[in-house]
Amino acid sequence: MVEFIYKVRDRTGRVLEATAQAESPSALRARLASRGMSVVEIRAKKTSNASAKPQDLAADAIVDAAKRTFGAQGTSSPIMTQVVALLQPRVGLRDLVVFSRQFASMVKAGVAILRGLAVMVEQCENKKMKATLESVRKSVEQGLSLSDAMSHHPDVFDRLFVAMIRAGETGGILDEVLARLAEFQESASRLTQKVQSAMYYPIAVLLVALLVLWGMLTFILPIFSKMFTEMGAELPAFTQLLLSLSDFVRSIWMLILFLAVLGAGAGIAKWYQTEDGRYKIDAFLLTLPVFGDLLKKVAIARFSRTFGTLIHSGVPMLSSLEVVKETAGNAVIMRSIENVHNEVRQGGTVSKPLSRDPIFPPMVTQMVAIGEETGRMDEMLEKIADFYDVEVENSVEALTSLLEPIMVVGIGGIVGAVVIGMYLPIFTIINQVK
Repeated sequence: MVEFIYKVRDRTGRVLEATAQAESPSALRARLASRGMSVVEIRAKKTSNASAKPQDLAADAIVDAAKRTFGAQGTSSPIMTQVVALLQPRVGLRDLVVFSRQFASMVKAGVAILRGLAVMVEQCENKKMKATLESVRKSVEQGLSLSDAMSHHPDVFDRLFVAMIRAGETGGILDEVLARLAEFQESASRLTQKVQSAMYYPIAVLLVALLVLWGMLTFILPIFSKMFTEMGAELPAFTQLLLSLSDFVRSIWMLILFLAVLGAGAGIAKWYQTEDGRYKIDAFLLTLPVFGDLLKKVAIARFSRTFGTLIHSGVPMLSSLEVVKETAGNAVIMRSIENVHNEVRQGGTVSKPLSRDPIFPPMVTQMVAIGEETGRMDEMLEKIADFYDVEVENSVEALTSLLEPIMVVGIGGIVGAVVIGMYLPIFTIINQVK
């Protein structure tokens, strides 16, 4: 239910203002008319900022300040557009999962879509999600279908979400589709977290090792260098190498090198945005010794889970392949799915082009072929996804157990090498004194 402020003219001609809850303005207008009141105005009651989150209020304050400083035209510049976009709250995967599960429960209980959307708007905590659902509710109230209304907000509801909602509306199984969407999003979230845990650990340890090395070269070695100079000791070659490295780190050349690395990274990122660059970089990542195999398993699991979920929800084959291609997350897999799409559009099968692609193992293509022959391809794809989810989990555990001792030994080796380089001249001086 939504709360409205209305003005009516009673039988005596007086204009009265009050608030009431209703499913829609038209429903409230009909209710008031049945009481013999002439409706003058109906408007939705604005939510007070008292219930808003502190971070939302802070973002609004910064955006308002930017508008006052730069003017309405200034905020439309590319830089200000990016700043405003970063400050606005985002809709996370958890928000979509909660919405899918709660909305599925209401639809299954027989609650009308409009009323269900109104309830979701009222209890939604995420500011952007709340505004999006309110816009969807208004569009549905004006006659659009739920899927068409959601398609107007691609930053919140992607093509996969919209395609499954449209299939649920067509087949009359919207509640089942919403529940399946929530399960799919949770599975995708778990898979992403597993991969991130495998990637973040070595990156974090490498950054710590570089920070320790930088600290020793910048602050500790110069102290020993001054002491060795005053003592007039002859420095070993390894110690001299460390001191030269320390001088380089504290010079302007280190800053130039750092800026060059940043520039190269920005260039690679810009090249990755092109079709050719993204394909070559993704193909290179798949050939990496340990991480390449992990990325390949993740891509196959995502392909199987998404494709199986769409088919099981009643989405047509060609439409499912188009959605799967957009959500593949890897340009090499996207090109493979595009070949499958072209083959199916010409009357072929899914398994035949997959069998010609070296990315997909024989087990995957054989199970897809069996699914096509038996008419249970969605079940086979779900089994493939479950299998590769387990494979990803095992690969992450093996990778973590392999990298942990390597990283520990690496950091110890870096610190030990610097310490040895600092103490070698001291041992030389002691031998000279003897």
